[in-house]
Parts: sequence; structure tokens; C-alpha cells
Amino acid sequence: MSPRQLHLNINVNSSGRHPASWRVQPDPLGFLKPEYFETIGRLAERGKLDAVFLSDGYDYGAPRVSRPWQSLDPIVPLTAIARVTEHVGLVATISTTFNHPVNIARRVASLDHISGGRAAWNVVASRAASTAALFGLEALPDHDVRYERAEETVEAVKALWEGWEEDALVADQRTGRFADTSKIHPVSYRGRHVTVEGVLNVPRSPQGRPVILQAGGSPQGVALAARHADAVFTVNHTLEAAKDFAGRVRSLAARHGRRPEEILILPGLFPVLGSTEKEARERKDWLDELAGEEEELVGLAATIGLDPADLKLDAELPWEKVEAVSSFGGSQGFRAAVLELARRERLTVRQLLKRNPSGHRSVVGTPEQVADTIEEWFSAGAADGFNLNADFFPDGLELTVEHLIPELQRRGLFRREYESATLRGNLGLPIPGR
Repeated sequence: MSPRQLHLNINVNSSGRHPASWRVQPDPLGFLKPEYFETIGRLAERGKLDAVFLSDGYDYGAPRVSRPWQSLDPIVPLTAIARVTEHVGLVATISTTFNHPVNIARRVASLDHISGGRAAWNVVASRAASTAALFGLEALPDHDVRYERAEETVEAVKALWEGWEEDALVADQRTGRFADTSKIHPVSYRGRHVTVEGVLNVPRSPQGRPVILQAGGSPQGVALAARHADAVFTVNHTLEAAKDFAGRVRSLAARHGRRPEEILILPGLFPVLGSTEKEARERKDWLDELAGEEEELVGLAATIGLDPADLKLDAELPWEKVEAVSSFGGSQGFRAAVLELARRERLTVRQLLKRNPSGHRSVVGTPEQVADTIEEWFSAGAADGFNLNADFFPDGLELTVEHLIPELQRRGLFRREYESATLRGNLGLPIPGR
């Protein structure tokens, strides 16, 4: 039996994870240009990373536009990356709240064919209230309804992908027989929120079906992942919380008749690297100073559902106000992770800001120090790998590829060459049957 393999993606949040990332980039408008994404894709492949992961949303930061956002439909820049790479996977975040299953199935299957089997869909239920009006709705559907629709959408998309058998296309030029229609199966799916009748016009995926990821830490999100996801993108700031989350997902997966080892747990991780710890901290301090406390305070407040005026820099979080929040439209996973960290370590707001609370767990230090924490979580079963974040692109990713990846390879934790031509193969996932 081969040793367990660490899996690493790069999470592309426009200009980078740090709020000041755009101010130190070579081109602050790169997030609108294919060359920018191609550079990221080439770097990721040079580092033998499993995939480039693009988040998405319809919001642009109004009314206070202070930095770049995810502007382009993820399928478009990922297609640009596909054309300049051969192995790295391509993960597109697509909302189930505002997309029909046929559109999702077709776009992701198209990317899978164009890339030769490297596509994945990251399933999310939209949470930004402003998006509802954009789509002509008076209000965003409530949380439970959004996840009911997400469940139905995933089921319908999988059915559409599985409607084609592997050898349905004959393409015999000598006999003139192009397809075996007995191996093309119409879908009839009727749910409360989603209805699909017919056949997807994109044949079976090169990898059986594209990989399915899920991002969402609420009970409904965990349940969705346990039933359908090949991998889960999660947020945890402490080892104990990460182990608990992984255990819950795997236990639920087993109850649905799945083998727990076939669902990968991938927490977010935000390394800030330097050749010494002092150098890494100076880099983080430099970026923090550029961003300013006000920018980060706004991010923290939004993450936990409070007003920035509620937060005092040198005091702990106002727990009575935190506990009084009765409804929260943001990410429940992010909120729970930040609050768990703040409560466990009794951190002041200022200390929380230093820990990157509006995002994923941050580790500031040398490649060896970051590799230590990766190895600890991996060995403890808290993670099968990580969705890495760069402080700013492309520099932060280049530091990861040139210094962190070789350290992980020296420890025997990470591949030196790709194992497969498909993302499913590189993740060690089986090809699903119909």
C-alpha cells in the first residue's frame, strides 16, 4: 500500500489573500487579464500542485470598492490556464443559487474536455444579499432553502454527467456510424427547486465525471459534502477544530455508504514566507501597514456579523453582541473558526487582526516552520492537504513553489512528479461508474 499523499491547491482570490495585495503587484489590474492567470497556472504546475482553485461571487465590494475582486467567470481564466499547462487541475466555483444544473454541467464538462480531464466544480450556495436584487429577486432565499436547492442541483448535474456512457461515441468514419444512442440516457429529474428533462449535449467526461468539491461549514454544507463531494474546502484555525470537522465529515460519509478515505479534507492555509522568521514577520508587517487597521477591522466585523464600531482594538470581542446575532448571511464556517480561535486564546481585536481573522489560518515564518505545521495537521488526520493562499500574486506563489514545496518534498510528503494526466488521478480518487 502506497503512503498517504499530501494534496495542495492554490486558492486564487483576485490579487492575493492579503487586503493590501493589489498595492504591491506588478499590475494592479492583472485580475482582468488572461496573462495574469496563465502566470499563476504555470507556477502552480512548476510546483506540482494539484490544482488552481478560483473562488467566485457576483459582488464587487460596493459601495466601498477598495481592492480587486473575482470579476471574470472562473471558467474563462481556467480555460486560459488549461491552454498553457498539461497537468495542474482547474477548480471553478459556481453557485447553485443562481445557476441552473444544465448550465453548470455543460460549462464544467466543457472545461474538462478542453483540459483533457482536469476540471472540478466547487459547489457553493450564494450568501451575499446584494446578489438577489441583481437577479431580480426581492431577497436572498433563506439558508435552508439555498441548501435544499444546492442538494437538488448537485444531484441533477451528476445525473446529466452520467447520462453518457464512456463508449457512446463511436465515430466510425468507415461505416458512417457516429454514436450508439442506446448508450445515451435522457435525464428526468424533478425536485422542489430544480427540474431537468433531456440529455446534456457534452459527452462523458475524460475522468468519468469532473471532480466535485464543496465549500461550506454549516451543518447543511457538511451534510452536502458527505453525500456528494470528492473533497471539502474548509476553514479551521486550530488543530482540534480541524480534527473534529474532519471526523464529522468522514463519519457522515460512512453513513451514506461511502468510504471515508475517498473524501479529501482541504483546509485553507495562508503562509507568509521569509528566509528567516524575522524576514517573514517584516513582510507581513509591511503588508499590514499598507492595508491599515481600518480595512482589516471592516473585514473582521463582516466575518463575524457585527458593525466595525462594535470592536475595540485592545479589548476582546464583545461576546454579548456576538451571541446576540440571530441571523447571519455570511459564511458560517469562517465565522465559527474565527470565534473559536478568539475564545480559545482570549485574543484582543488587535491580536485577531494580526492573525488574519477574515480569512484562513495564517502561518508566518520560514519554509521549514510552515512545513512543520502542514506535517502536524496531515499526520494527525486533520487534513489530507491544503488550499494554499498567497499574500500577493505572483510573488507569494513563487516563494511557495521555490521554497516551501522543496521542503515538503524533502520530507517525503509531496510529489516530485505528477502521477496522472487527470485531476481525479492526481487526487487518488476512483473513476465513478454510472
